[in-house]
Amino acid sequence: MTRLVGDPALATYIVSPPKVRKLPDTTSGEFLARTVEAFAPSEEDGATIFSAIVATDAPVARRDRKGMYLEVLDPAGLELARGADVPLLTDHKKSARETVGRAYDFAVNGNSVSASLRLGLAEDIAPLAARVRDGTLKHVSAGYQVLSWREGTDAEGNRTKTATRWRILEVSLTPIPADPNATIQRSLSMPFETEEIREEFVENIRSACGLSEDWAEGLDVEADEEAIREAARAEMMKRQAPRIRVTRERDNPVEIQTRAADALAFRMTGGDLPEASREYVGMSFVDHAKESLARSGISVRGMTADEILQRSTVGTSDFPLVVSNAMGKVAAQAYQAAESPLKALARQRTLSNFKKSTAIRLGEMGRLEEMTEHGEFKHTSRAESGESMALKTFGRAINVSRKLIIDDDLGLLGDMTSAMGQAAAQTEAEELVALLTANPDLSDETPVFDASRNNTVAVALSENALSDARQHLRTVKGLDGKTIIAVKPRYLVVGPELETAGEKLLASIYAATADDVNAFAGKLSLVVEPRIEDDAWFVMADPASVPSIQYGYLASAQGVQIQRQEAWESLGLKYRAFLDFGCGWLDWRGAYRSTGA
Repeated sequence: MTRLVGDPALATYIVSPPKVRKLPDTTSGEFLARTVEAFAPSEEDGATIFSAIVATDAPVARRDRKGMYLEVLDPAGLELARGADVPLLTDHKKSARETVGRAYDFAVNGNSVSASLRLGLAEDIAPLAARVRDGTLKHVSAGYQVLSWREGTDAEGNRTKTATRWRILEVSLTPIPADPNATIQRSLSMPFETEEIREEFVENIRSACGLSEDWAEGLDVEADEEAIREAARAEMMKRQAPRIRVTRERDNPVEIQTRAADALAFRMTGGDLPEASREYVGMSFVDHAKESLARSGISVRGMTADEILQRSTVGTSDFPLVVSNAMGKVAAQAYQAAESPLKALARQRTLSNFKKSTAIRLGEMGRLEEMTEHGEFKHTSRAESGESMALKTFGRAINVSRKLIIDDDLGLLGDMTSAMGQAAAQTEAEELVALLTANPDLSDETPVFDASRNNTVAVALSENALSDARQHLRTVKGLDGKTIIAVKPRYLVVGPELETAGEKLLASIYAATADDVNAFAGKLSLVVEPRIEDDAWFVMADPASVPSIQYGYLASAQGVQIQRQEAWESLGLKYRAFLDFGCGWLDWRGAYRSTGA
């Protein structure tokens, strides 16, 4: 069931209807219709019409399973269909008898939501209308459904729950509302008390409807609230309705978003501009926001830059998605350019969740056995080992301020986003270096590099030392302890301290004598990892044959991800860059280490 918020003493609920036994369909294919007399009351039929503030962001004390909290309605999060019209009830009693009118013309005005209330013409409603007119009934209460919450604390440390997405289901006349600011203001046909009140009302209507200042200046100074609302509706009807077109490749919303995002990414960091995005390359942030609103069927005529940005960041506009796609492209480029060279030594995996994952490695079959004279095959078993790895999430927030958007400072946004991509690559590199140098225990409770494995020494990098490392890898035995798996050395890994020595050892030279021949020229690839700070060096096998290290990403989010984050507490847009990454050892047999001289 769904809670309808109002007076706690009068709280009501929406209850799922009882199941109804399905009857046989005896009219399949037959057209059925019921004729009823339609009645459309006019605005001149003597109905009582009032304006009211139906909800505000004033905190209301509530209680849930965690205890007391302050409930806050964010007016900006109200979702209303065009022409929304809901029942006007008494005391949230949901029955035909207690339905006394309708609530319509909802508008968000700063920290409050207003509406027009129309009482019906039935005889039993007349006394209620009289109580409203003479001020006996002064309050209303909105019944609503919350779609999304945001929890936090206020300045005094009280727990708060803010409704960031919500819908109004009904409005009730009530003597004691939960929100004391939800009040009936005045009859729509009454004149305004002061010119200041009239100007404020006109400005609220103009801003909410996106009308121009010329429209406001052209209003009759004697017009009451109802006449002003009717003039606003008439002006909005004059706007050209969005055309309904057959979607072709260049009209496809996804294609448009991609082209616009490519143009924004090009303006951030340069590079190659796709030909299809050339029409968007001269557009500013605000221009992209206007285009997004237009694609959603919203006119931007008369809107200020602030209004355009506010409307484009909520609702159905795809402007936040275009910006996040552009930032994702820039971050991915910077991330790829800064990737750790150690990833070349490892085998990549994709994981479906964050649980610890164990990679099972089967042992070798050994040699084939000679058959007996009876032609019998001998059965054999294979050893196995398993090393585990789990994903971790790393992230930082990116704030795209209102000033940055209005100033169209795409260079700054590009630098910020590139820094996030580089930070993701830096995170991966540090995790891999820590894995390589920490020498953790494997599943057999022995460190990766250990004297019992004969794969660790303490000698300086030299041709003889490399020869010993290669000899060890060539003769290392598999899981069965008998089969030589002939590991092929592929990479020499050093830090900056040994970079020059490594290059000399692996360089191809023109030898005058046999003794001058470089035995390792073209045999190993040099990998320089600047985070290795001492004179340690490693020889690693080709991961295609004997993988030693593994790293992985979440299957649905490989590499750095840019995602929009709701940011009601600040102007502008808020994004987060995050990385789901993990690494671990697979096998010690393809790795050899020297701690240096």
